[in-house]
Amino acid sequence: MISVTVLTKNSQDTLDATLRSLQKFPEVIVYDSGSTDSTLQIAGKYPNVKIINGQFIGFGPTHNTASALASHDWILSIDSDEVLTSELAEAILKLAFDTKKVYQIDRRNYFNGKWIRWCGGWYPDPVVRLYNRKSTRFTDDAVHEKVILGNLQLTPLPHYMIHTPYRSMGDFLSKMQTYTTLFAEQHKGKKKSSMGKAIAHGSFAFLKSYLFKKGFLGGKEGYIISLYNGQTAFYKYLKLLEANSRDRK
Repeated sequence: MISVTVLTKNSQDTLDATLRSLQKFPEVIVYDSGSTDSTLQIAGKYPNVKIINGQFIGFGPTHNTASALASHDWILSIDSDEVLTSELAEAILKLAFDTKKVYQIDRRNYFNGKWIRWCGGWYPDPVVRLYNRKSTRFTDDAVHEKVILGNLQLTPLPHYMIHTPYRSMGDFLSKMQTYTTLFAEQHKGKKKSSMGKAIAHGSFAFLKSYLFKKGFLGGKEGYIISLYNGQTAFYKYLKLLEANSRDRK
C-alpha cells in the first residue's frame, strides 16, 4: 500500500488538478500550513484525502513530518502544483515495490502553456519522489530538499508528471521571496557572502540558463525564466550577506 503526501498553503489555483490525478490512491495526506483561501475546501471534496493542519518548518523537515503521519510506509511525495498523468498513476499503483530502491519521476515543467525544454533547472528535471520511509527520508534542508539516496538503487519510472510552478509574474516574485529567505536562513553563519558573490552568482545563473542551457530557444518564456534564475541567485546571496551581518552584531 502507498500513501501520497502533498504540502499546501494557499494552493487553490492548482490543488484540484493535483488531487484529481491522485483519486485512485488509497490515502492522500494534505499537510496544510495555514491556508486562508479555498485550499481546504477543495481538499475536503476528495474522499481519499486526509487533511492535517500543521506548521511549516522548512521544506525538508515538513515533508518528513507529513510522511510520518501517513498510514503506509511507501510514500509518494507530490507538490500541490504537480499532476500525475493517468499512465504514471497506473504504473505506480501496479509497481512491485522494493525497499532497496527509490523511484525517480520525470517532471515536465510548463509556463504560459508551453513545455519548457530549455533553461537551467527546468529541463531535464528528474525528481526522486517515491520511497519507503523505513529506508530513507528527505534531507533536513529548508529549501532544495531531496530524498536521501544512500546505498539505495535509483530506479526511473516510465511516464511523467506535469508541473506548473508559475502561472503569473506574481508567482515568480512570491516564490523568489520565499526561496531566497529560506536559503539565507539555512546558510547563515555557515557560508560566506558578499556583494561581489551576489553579482557573480546572479550573472552566472542567468548566462547558464539563457546561453548554456539554451533558454534563448524558448523565446519570451525562456528569457523570463533565465532572468528569474539570475535574480533569484543574486538575492539569495544578498540576503545571506544581510543575515550574516545581522548575526555578527
